[in-house]
Amino acid sequence: MMKINEKIEKKFGKYPEKILQFGEGNFLRAFADWMIDGANERGDYQGSIVLCQPIGDFPKMADMINAQDGIYTLAMRGIENGEPVEKIKPITSVSRCINAYRDFDALMEIARSADLEVVISNTTEAGITYKEGDQVTDRPASSFPAKVTQFLYERFKAFNGDKSKGLLFLPVELIDYNGSELKRIVLQYANEWNLGEDFLTWIEEANKFTNTLVDRIVTGYPRDQISYFEEKNGYSDDVIVTSEVFNLWVIEGKKEWADILPIHKGEANVLWTEDVKPYKMRKVRILNGGHTSTVLAAYLAGHNIVLDFMKDDVFEGYLEKLLHSEVIPTLDLPKEELEQFAKAVGERFANPYIKHNLLDISLNSCAKFNARCLPSLLGYVEKFNEIPKLLTFSLAAFIKFYQVKAVDGKYMGCRADGTEYQVKDDAEVLSFFEKVWEDNTSAQIAKAVLSNTAFWSGKDLTEVAGLEETVAAYLEEMNSKDMREIVASL
Repeated sequence: MMKINEKIEKKFGKYPEKILQFGEGNFLRAFADWMIDGANERGDYQGSIVLCQPIGDFPKMADMINAQDGIYTLAMRGIENGEPVEKIKPITSVSRCINAYRDFDALMEIARSADLEVVISNTTEAGITYKEGDQVTDRPASSFPAKVTQFLYERFKAFNGDKSKGLLFLPVELIDYNGSELKRIVLQYANEWNLGEDFLTWIEEANKFTNTLVDRIVTGYPRDQISYFEEKNGYSDDVIVTSEVFNLWVIEGKKEWADILPIHKGEANVLWTEDVKPYKMRKVRILNGGHTSTVLAAYLAGHNIVLDFMKDDVFEGYLEKLLHSEVIPTLDLPKEELEQFAKAVGERFANPYIKHNLLDISLNSCAKFNARCLPSLLGYVEKFNEIPKLLTFSLAAFIKFYQVKAVDGKYMGCRADGTEYQVKDDAEVLSFFEKVWEDNTSAQIAKAVLSNTAFWSGKDLTEVAGLEETVAAYLEEMNSKDMREIVASL
């Protein structure tokens, strides 16, 4: 069978290398690179992407990408307007992939390029951190911000501090204020390495560091469906990547910066804003909160994956009512925009191509409930002066899910059908729940959990009028009734 680069023309990968991308993994190739390829295809942009593998030689992704001339396939699959869709697109905007450890000089050569305008990065949440001991003379420095500092210093010297040669930074690492944090650590290294006041000023004034929020489920290399894609496409592709159809990139920065990389003009869902916080809150409360508010009860009711409970009209209706009646009213963005996002979340949860295990989502649910669901619950109480029925039920379902006993070093729960499951969380959390569930009444359990301020960012939830009694009542009901029956009655 032909390789992809023997069948697909490299249409855009020979454009000037305007973008350096730290990260050659699945997410950016299925997200940012797809958006850039679309801009090239529309004629809104004429630039290629040079990828940089920012870690060592393993895995040897750089070699695999270069063996295909940078060309690869993206298969996007999901639900649109209630119908399953599959969109397959060859991506041809990658020029090449370098390895910073194997060819540091190539990275520095890119720093000296007059064509370069943009730096995109995804080096995991741990990537934007300071590491003591990195030096400007390392080849390369070990931390990502230190590599950026080396890169910018080389560029500063090559163009004699020309402020027009600054770069637009679009980090997508999943930390708050990712661009601001990257800039802070870069300045820290520049100071520590005594690179001069002129360089510090150039970092501040010539370069544009944005804070971003990204959202797309990328399912990666479809190992169990390779033969299907090879037959459908008529070629082999060693770095094919799959994702859902939904995408969102919120970028906090000046609106005119969008013209540097005009990916917002096509089908990509790119939003430039002066404040990313409301959109982060929307994602956390609706998407992540929708997961956490539903999956524990759904698992206890006998479901195993997200798609299962979305096919159950009781749980699908519960999720829709929870989001529209209790979560959306606590958020500040326009109602129509929030409802559209919630509708998209429902379609994403119902994606038949993604098998998302409920037990995987249940990991660290104590902290997740505090971050994702409790703000909506308390916001509802503050706004309406009453307890939100469904969010309070989800709090009780979380407590019920954590009815555990220690067995051979694992904390095990048991649902009504006799299925045992492992609850994974911090040891002190699990130990607390094991003790709480020993010979206590529902009222005592509710009081102990809600008054544990370590769980709730210092708050004592028994002080919320009616919450303790309502949680206790739900727990008591769960002792005698089927979980699905309770959900159906809400």
